[in-house]
Amino acid sequence: MDIQIVGSPKLYQRVANSIVAEIRSGKYPPGERLPPERELAEDFGVSRPTVREAMIALEIRGIVEARRGSGIYVLEREPVEGNEQELDIGPFEVTEARRLFEGESAALAAAIITDEQLDKLESLLQIIEANTTSEVGERADRDFHIAIAEATRNSAITTVVENLWDMRYKSPMCMKMFDRARDAGVQPRFDDHSKIFKALKARDPQAARAAMRSHLDRVINAMLSATETDALERARSEFAAKREELAKRRSI
Repeated sequence: MDIQIVGSPKLYQRVANSIVAEIRSGKYPPGERLPPERELAEDFGVSRPTVREAMIALEIRGIVEARRGSGIYVLEREPVEGNEQELDIGPFEVTEARRLFEGESAALAAAIITDEQLDKLESLLQIIEANTTSEVGERADRDFHIAIAEATRNSAITTVVENLWDMRYKSPMCMKMFDRARDAGVQPRFDDHSKIFKALKARDPQAARAAMRSHLDRVINAMLSATETDALERARSEFAAKREELAKRRSI
């Protein structure tokens, strides 16, 4: 488990700074590919999501470049000092916090939700289903989750959930990660939201909690898949190229 000391740089920032130091030392010269993230995670003793966030931070600072299917490469320029605090919280941290708070929010809402609130959620669910690949669907996604928080009738819970969603749009780290995931085809999942709605309609707190947590687990996994850059993806890319070559050979 990643441990972060209060007042110290965030864990992904410490990893990013260490990599910058290694670039400056000449360990990774311009144009060279960095080690796979699995290897970096082992070297730094952190999780792969933390390494992923560090790579995004370095991209934002213009130090490295992600080449899909190939890896992360050092750019042909001298690393510059950056204000790491401006990058703010990472997307995996935000989603993990959402999983914790929104899971309990859904459970509480299930116990006391009104028919009127269920009608509102059903309307939002229909918008999500009809707009899975547009910003309209993304806004409905946010409204759906906040409506569940509002159904708890606890303003503190609603404020926490709203703030967690707002972090997605205020943090450059989060925006870059979610933009990349969106480009890879990751969109609001109607099936997930439908399961959450059905659990709420059944007034089943345990099912609502499980459905919400399962949904946000898939969000985390989708972000990992959409931003994959390590050896696994390179292997897949090489395998695909080899398969294409074999297909051409068989066609002769």
